[in-house]
Amino acid sequence: MTSRLSPERLLGLGMGFWGAKTLLSAVELGVFTRLAESRAGLAQLARDLGLHERGARDFLDALVALKLLEREGGVYGNAPDADFFLDRAKPSYVGGLLEMANARLYPSWGRLTQALRTGRPENENPDEADFFGALYSDPDRLRGFLAAMSGVSAGPAAALAEKIPWRDYASFVDVGAAQGMVPATIARAHPHLAGASFDLPAVGPIFEEFVARQGLSDRLRFIPGDFFKDELPSADVIIMGHILHDWNMDEKRILLAKAQQALPEGGLLVVHEALIDDERRENAFGLLMSLNMLIETPGGFDYTGADCQLWMREAGFAETRVEHLLGPDSMVIGVK
Repeated sequence: MTSRLSPERLLGLGMGFWGAKTLLSAVELGVFTRLAESRAGLAQLARDLGLHERGARDFLDALVALKLLEREGGVYGNAPDADFFLDRAKPSYVGGLLEMANARLYPSWGRLTQALRTGRPENENPDEADFFGALYSDPDRLRGFLAAMSGVSAGPAAALAEKIPWRDYASFVDVGAAQGMVPATIARAHPHLAGASFDLPAVGPIFEEFVARQGLSDRLRFIPGDFFKDELPSADVIIMGHILHDWNMDEKRILLAKAQQALPEGGLLVVHEALIDDERRENAFGLLMSLNMLIETPGGFDYTGADCQLWMREAGFAETRVEHLLGPDSMVIGVK
């Protein structure tokens, strides 16, 4: 048996940061945006990107081997998915999440061992008691964070627009909507809906700018507030996407109770995250996201669909169900 074992999987996993950092640096350097304009040879591309000749060829050819770039006759171009999702000029750009990963998460994850030993955050400001307060007080960090949230929400937003029976409802509120990717996607797909974002006041101008670019300012509005200090706005459907995992157990229960109180009879609460599978064996992304909450927040953690259903029932929801959305993401629906 041991003669057939190979260390390849273990070494590939352990050295996986090589490929990850190569991609993150390519996004930072604008490789995919440059090649979306036109294909280019090594010398031209190195000049345009400001690359030193020593590493340029290996870097670009590594991107070819990682199936992120294509090369024909010494001329480089984007692979189809990289061209669609990693060109900053396209509305389908999801690189905001990768930009945040490069600038913030990559160095913080280097301190995972320490976080596992202490149970304390290991972000760039580990002694900051109010992580989100500090984040939202810095305009540049805030814009980067909100753009990253749009990147992680784009795919699930399309699935939410398709899988919820929106014809039965007239209004919705997205709690913590960031730039507004989820509300905008739902509103475009269902013209009869009126929607809103409920978020901290600093997010307002960024949300309104994003929504205006989508031509949806007449149907989507911003409601400023703090979901721990204020009551949630009432609507037929309340959405919480990538929100509950930021908070500890008591805070999760507070938010679920507030949503239950704000909904009319028959209204829906939709919680979507990278839910951990109930057996905690398969959704590695969800489990790694929970480790990211360890690094980033004082008490946040991810959870299973069964966990969330139990908490919803404790909050007074009459019915609950779990539905898969896309990739590692699923939603838990609670009916009041």
